[in-house]
Amino acid sequence: MSNGNFDINAAVSSLTESAGKLFQLQVDLANNTLKTLVSVAEPLAKTATDLIGNVANAANQILQSVSAAIAPKK
Repeated sequence: MSNGNFDINAAVSSLTESAGKLFQLQVDLANNTLKTLVSVAEPLAKTATDLIGNVANAANQILQSVSAAIAPKK
């Protein structure tokens, strides 16, 4: 049983410390998530850019081939 003494300062200090740790963990989690998303997005963006460039080049070559086939021969 309790002897009736309750240290409110210790309880508040412990609660504040726990809340601070929880907040710091949330900040760390958000920071790590952001870093992970950036590290995933960078190669995806490069790959998408390369793909768009390759598709544009292929379309240009097709148009040139079609134009050459349609153009009257001299």
